[in-house]
Amino acid sequence: MTDNQPQTNGPQPARELDMESLKALSHPLRVRMVDALSVYGPATASGLAERLGESSGATSYHLRQLEKHGFVREQQGRGTGRERWWERVPGPINIGSPDADRTPAGRAAAQLIYREFRTSQQRLLNDFIDRGATEVDPEWMDSSAIMTANARLTVEQMRAFVSAVNDLVETMIVPLRGQDTPGARPVQINFNAFPVVDAAVPLAGDAS
Repeated sequence: MTDNQPQTNGPQPARELDMESLKALSHPLRVRMVDALSVYGPATASGLAERLGESSGATSYHLRQLEKHGFVREQQGRGTGRERWWERVPGPINIGSPDADRTPAGRAAAQLIYREFRTSQQRLLNDFIDRGATEVDPEWMDSSAIMTANARLTVEQMRAFVSAVNDLVETMIVPLRGQDTPGARPVQINFNAFPVVDAAVPLAGDAS
């Protein structure tokens, strides 16, 4: 499962992807677009194109396909007919579902999606390592963490640990999603926890 969901308040049920939806998402650019909307918030097709180094024609086409399969939606009350704003549909996605694991095509689609999300996560971490010390305020650096813990666990112990982490996310992270608090900025937790370097910090009163 990936909890790569947008900034929304309250817990969301995990979406089990059927084969049609899994195949629809299993395109590198579509995964990158969903990830960008999750990390940075709503954007236009041209904004996504600029961020991802693609043409606006490509992002427009893939946004329509993602909308068709329920991964993104138009943000209401924002934009015009020529400049539509898009947002990620809230809720975690269960990529490694039993249906996906039953067939080679399903496994290949799930593997592609996992790899693309992981590549994006690694890019953000590398960006923080390379630029954080010079481009991020010291208090943000002091609050960040890049952590690895090694242990020998039974399957029951690992399941209990994962459950405890999920409970902690539900308790401490989910209620903060979607907050419009001065000084808040995108943060990614793997666990690593670090500020996204290339995301602007909104000023007091600014809406994201």
